[in-house]
Amino acid sequence: MRFIRNLFSRSERVVESALVPGPRPVMVVGMHRSGTSFLTGSLQQAGLELGKFSAWNPHNLKGNRENLDIVAFNDGVLNARGFAWDNPPTSRILWTSEEYARARELIADFAGAPHWGFKDPRSLLLVDGWRELLPDLRFVGIFRHPSAVVQSLHARGGMPEEHALMLWAAYNERLLALYREQPFPLLCFDEDEVTLHDKLNQVLLELGLEPLEGERFFSAELKHHQQLAIPLPDALQAMYQQLRAYAR
Repeated sequence: MRFIRNLFSRSERVVESALVPGPRPVMVVGMHRSGTSFLTGSLQQAGLELGKFSAWNPHNLKGNRENLDIVAFNDGVLNARGFAWDNPPTSRILWTSEEYARARELIADFAGAPHWGFKDPRSLLLVDGWRELLPDLRFVGIFRHPSAVVQSLHARGGMPEEHALMLWAAYNERLLALYREQPFPLLCFDEDEVTLHDKLNQVLLELGLEPLEGERFFSAELKHHQQLAIPLPDALQAMYQQLRAYAR
């Protein structure tokens, strides 16, 4: 009986997923303070609908471009199980039927949008649930050197280096696993501005969006902190080099 219930439950989700707004949605994936705001803002400039997003905050004057309702939802799913963005789960989280219902409501808000997507680094921790509802979900990712992320997290909230490095590893381990399962465009925020925009424009074309000309979302304040030539734990150095190998 349990198998039958699970089978019907999964079938209902698949049918319902076919009713979500098309074309294929886009999820921006990456660690906090790693260029996801730059990437999402650029996608928006190129025509991606973000819904109700943050256009300003004290740590990012252009706004982190996160959909506020999706952030609240992701926080709620994590918090209900004793986790948070800075205390990530170590295994897959299974959503409840109520959480699936709430996520479907958020997806329905994009009905009629020709191109739509969202960004919240927490989504990387909950990607399995989003893929259940959005089987055609496309990903575009970005990453940054651990030393720059550590500086940024410390400047933002005084986070200790050890904890910041642990978070960098936790998020980027998931990013690598997702890429290996389903390769997608991946950018490195450590690139110089010209190179980064050249690669970004190619990604925009692949997503069916318009390449950016003239005014761009990138500005100097998005890169307060630069990569430092400091030794990293071997595991993190290997992870960063693997990301660079996969990146455009």
